[in-house]
Amino acid sequence: MLWVLLVLQFMFPMAPGCVVEERIALMRIRSSLVEANSDVPPSWGRSDDCCSWERVRCNNNTRVSDLNLDVLYIPLSNSATSGCSWNMNFTMFSSFHELQLLDFSLNSACFQSFEGLQELTKLRYLNLSGNYLIGDNILESLDLPSLEVINIELCRMSGALQSSALKNLKNLRELYLGYNQFNGSIPAFLFELPRLEYLDLSGNLLQGLQITSSSNLQSSLRELHLQSNQLNGIIPASLFELPRLEYLDLSENLLQGHTIPISSSSNLSPSLKILDLSANNLKGLFDFFWLRNCTMLQRVDLSGNTDLTIDVKFHGRVPPFQLRELALSGCKLDNSIIAGPNFLGTQSHLQTLDLSNNNLTGSIPSWINTRTLVYLNLANNSLAGSLNLMWQYQSNLEMIDIAMNRLVGQLPTNISLVFPNLTALNASYNIIFGHLPLSLCNISILFVDLSNNKLTGEVSNCLFTDCSSLNVLKLSNNNLGGSILGGASNLSIGTAIYLDSNNFKGALPNNLTGSGFYGIDFYLDHDCPPFSYSIVYDLQGFTFSTKGNLYTYGRSFFTLMSGIDLSANMLSGEIPWKIGNLSHLKSLNLSHNSFTGQIPATFANMSAIESLDLSYNQLRGPIPWQLTQLWSLEVFSVAYNNLSGCIPNSGQFGSFNMESYMGNANLHNLSQGNRCSPIPSPVEGADVGEVSADRSFTLPLLPHSYSHSGQLLRSCSAFHLGSV
Repeated sequence: MLWVLLVLQFMFPMAPGCVVEERIALMRIRSSLVEANSDVPPSWGRSDDCCSWERVRCNNNTRVSDLNLDVLYIPLSNSATSGCSWNMNFTMFSSFHELQLLDFSLNSACFQSFEGLQELTKLRYLNLSGNYLIGDNILESLDLPSLEVINIELCRMSGALQSSALKNLKNLRELYLGYNQFNGSIPAFLFELPRLEYLDLSGNLLQGLQITSSSNLQSSLRELHLQSNQLNGIIPASLFELPRLEYLDLSENLLQGHTIPISSSSNLSPSLKILDLSANNLKGLFDFFWLRNCTMLQRVDLSGNTDLTIDVKFHGRVPPFQLRELALSGCKLDNSIIAGPNFLGTQSHLQTLDLSNNNLTGSIPSWINTRTLVYLNLANNSLAGSLNLMWQYQSNLEMIDIAMNRLVGQLPTNISLVFPNLTALNASYNIIFGHLPLSLCNISILFVDLSNNKLTGEVSNCLFTDCSSLNVLKLSNNNLGGSILGGASNLSIGTAIYLDSNNFKGALPNNLTGSGFYGIDFYLDHDCPPFSYSIVYDLQGFTFSTKGNLYTYGRSFFTLMSGIDLSANMLSGEIPWKIGNLSHLKSLNLSHNSFTGQIPATFANMSAIESLDLSYNQLRGPIPWQLTQLWSLEVFSVAYNNLSGCIPNSGQFGSFNMESYMGNANLHNLSQGNRCSPIPSPVEGADVGEVSADRSFTLPLLPHSYSHSGQLLRSCSAFHLGSV
């Protein structure tokens, strides 16, 4: 063995700060990365001192202590979801005897077992999330008593959690097993690990809890994440009795019965800060009096439990809660929740209040005007009365959702002074009248939905120009009028415009290059910085008409769909040829207007287009042959125009039927002999003025307190002026 080491030292001379054995091991890892077409750290192999290489850290003994090898393999397209991308063996790491941290996350690599890691007796942190751990019993080979943190989320593991190896991890502080496919019950031994503080089993198929008593449960657990499983039955009382528990998330399960057994209420952990029981099947009474010992309580979410009765009255002194977030959406609440006196009016730290989708009536209670509120959601109730109470005082509110009520009033002319920090406003489906205040342009607002009200006047140019921060503007179904977009000639709105069912008229702006029809185009062609914000909202239940059908998109709408719908208005003039520059557009509907001129040949540049509807206009000339290059086109209509010439029959145009071309007397088929023949006459009784699809939708706002992604609304957009 001595002569082998001498030869190795001759071949790889030891430099200060690097052990030859570890340098060789790193070069083996480099070769494996090269074979898998992964990124390779550029500095690896350029010098003899491996301690100076990027992603490598050594200790005072010049031995490798940290390896940060995350996100080196980038799978092509969707290959990461189709199976293993490349094979990796842990024996490559067995030479790093003083290794304390190994991060190999998000590499889509396949591991058959943990064999090879047993010699790493000092390893404390192991992150393998976003890889493949193959085999139901792979955890049995995990024998590393020194481990303090294990992250094996998103590793496609399945089967029951019955690993004897996990029982031996007596030093474990954090265990991440989320978003795999584990089934069966959650074993009790996980709660008996003596130092475990953080346990995440979310996003699995787990159905039960093997916990009968808190007497044997360890006392260190602070955070327990069990959301998005299939847990059923009644919640074990012992979960609420963990003495140091601060965060308990049981949301999105199938839990039933009374939430907290009365017998255990006196034993609730006084450390509890976060309690999330939303989106379950909880029934019976939830009495906030049960939480009287939880004086550190900051967040409670019971949303989506439609058969749960909420009692917020206290008999005697209200506990000194420091509640910052309360979400009771969809709990069939009546006015007792907002009638005083109750503890809601005493919460001086409250920042988020969600009482949406309930049975609230009457006026907005005066105590909601607390200046601590940042997010307020009262949408989809039956609240009535004046809106003036909402804008009497200066507020710190960043997000307001009062949609789908019966509130009456005007927007304050000085809205930028009343809500200087306003990020999102949804007041749709109310009785708001008057003009849009010009001071809206003085707020860095991202989202405005005032659709289905009684607004009048014109839309100011300032909402569309000068690199406005506005990303979504929805003013559908009002009485707004004037020239389209207020005569703006150069759009710079970031994401989406909805002005359908108003009285706009005139021609489309000529300069559409880089306009907000698609966020990426916009940011390439304009000198506006990306926006960022602290509270993120989702757009859910968004319905958009394309390809002849209605499609409903969830929170990923802006990453999946981009469309322009200007249908059923009084628009005229020629179609701007620069619309063809919107290469990411998937749906374009200009039907039921009075557009003239020819179909722009630049439409051939819309390579992602799936649906193109130009019917019911006054277009003339031929169908540009360049459109046959649109290989993604599935639905096409130019019916009822004044087009002439031959219909192309190559590419996708070979799949369209004659209904796409009806009502064009001078438009002809191209026969096999390259001769044109007239197309069939239009179907009798066709309603020229009928709009083919209902484009109505709602956009509720929801808070995501732990999500901070400023990119959500920049990725795609929809420009919609169609009739509903």
